Amino acid sequence: MADGSWATTPRQGAAVTGSPLIWLLAGYPLWWALGMGQFAYWLFAVPMLAELVRRHRTTGLRVPPYFWLWGLFVVWTVLGLALVPLEMPGTVPDSGGYAGALLRVVNYLVLTVLLLYVGNLTERELPVRLVVWALAVLCLVTVAGGYLGMFAPRFEFTAPLEYLVPGSLADDPYMHTLIHPASAQIMDVFGGIDSARPKAPWEYTNVWGYMLSLLLIWVVVGWAVQGSGWIRLGALAAVALSVVPVVYSLNRALWAGLALSLAFGAAQALRRGRVVLVSTGALAVVVVLIALVLSPLADVVQARADNPHSDDGRAATNSASVEAANLSPVNGWGTTRESLGSSDSIAIGPTAECPGCGQHVIGNAGQLWITLISSGWVGTFLLFAFFAAVAWRYRSASTAVGQGALLTVLLLFWYMFFYVALMSPLAVTMIAVALLWRVEEPVLGRRVTARTGGGAW
Repeated sequence: MADGSWATTPRQGAAVTGSPLIWLLAGYPLWWALGMGQFAYWLFAVPMLAELVRRHRTTGLRVPPYFWLWGLFVVWTVLGLALVPLEMPGTVPDSGGYAGALLRVVNYLVLTVLLLYVGNLTERELPVRLVVWALAVLCLVTVAGGYLGMFAPRFEFTAPLEYLVPGSLADDPYMHTLIHPASAQIMDVFGGIDSARPKAPWEYTNVWGYMLSLLLIWVVVGWAVQGSGWIRLGALAAVALSVVPVVYSLNRALWAGLALSLAFGAAQALRRGRVVLVSTGALAVVVVLIALVLSPLADVVQARADNPHSDDGRAATNSASVEAANLSPVNGWGTTRESLGSSDSIAIGPTAECPGCGQHVIGNAGQLWITLISSGWVGTFLLFAFFAAVAWRYRSASTAVGQGALLTVLLLFWYMFFYVALMSPLAVTMIAVALLWRVEEPVLGRRVTARTGGGAW
């Protein structure tokens, strides 16, 4: 394996072999309807892995810069399985279990395959524009799913996979969420009033928000920036249409994440002297905000601001994640646990009248918190150090694709406090890392050569 470099010249006679990734992304609505959801990544990882094995035997594999950090994290996660049977103080006995731990290990291994697959294929085998196109199509599907959740909040159906899964497993609440297609989460956010928060075609409304935030980047990059004519107008229309379901999702972290994305885009444009573009964009944002204030959407935003809803519960479970990491700083506890009681009293727990009271899952409020309890401080450092090192290496990304990929990676450091990134958001982030490696590494190499006066070493 070679570290850091990426060949831009395709092998002689190389065929287009990147179809598994395109089928995975552009065909995701079908996999969701079949009940596969995130398990579709497992399915398509098989041909991806087969291609990597074949390539390793013929031309060899390349790995991205700082891949050793990611590799160590995966090893750390596997080693953490040994701690799953241990009882963590202050938690419900036997509330861990191997099911969730093994699911995360497999997901991380699949993500590794995805990263190496996208990164090792050449431009002819897997054109960058095709990857961007597939991500943009998935964004349109997510926006449409938002409207489905708004107008048909009770829409759901039994997926074919549900008929194949054993009854005991299908009845598990978490597994049921993964394989049962539904348009929205019905939640009591405003106190006594049920709110439909869109989630199709994803598992949770928080995942919907995270995914929309990441995928909008690729609509802008692929169709608004690199497109022209009707394609550009269509991209801008898609972005405008996303505003309504974004507001009705009630995802405050999403709202802030979109603001951060706009700030990043403005900073990148100003760095290149695009003052007129930034001024026009700022004017457009002001117009949208005025329209938002004058519309009924303003009442939704105000009501959400007046009802923090889950803030206290999140604070308690996040604090418990930190405590868990402090108790086992090296490897964590292998998986999540359920807290004993609630933040108010250890005597508070689920009852027939209040099944959601007490015993909340520690670590389910964000990727940072779930990594702390499952992998400890060391594992958490390895995970986020990998993405931080990649972002720093390509901080001066010069292409539109590179800048979009850089923003995708950077958003992980915002959403890690609020949303769990496994599986789909982290998959898009891994694709972004691979695109940075493919698109920006040659540019970085030319800069180094020009700075040092270069030639062969």
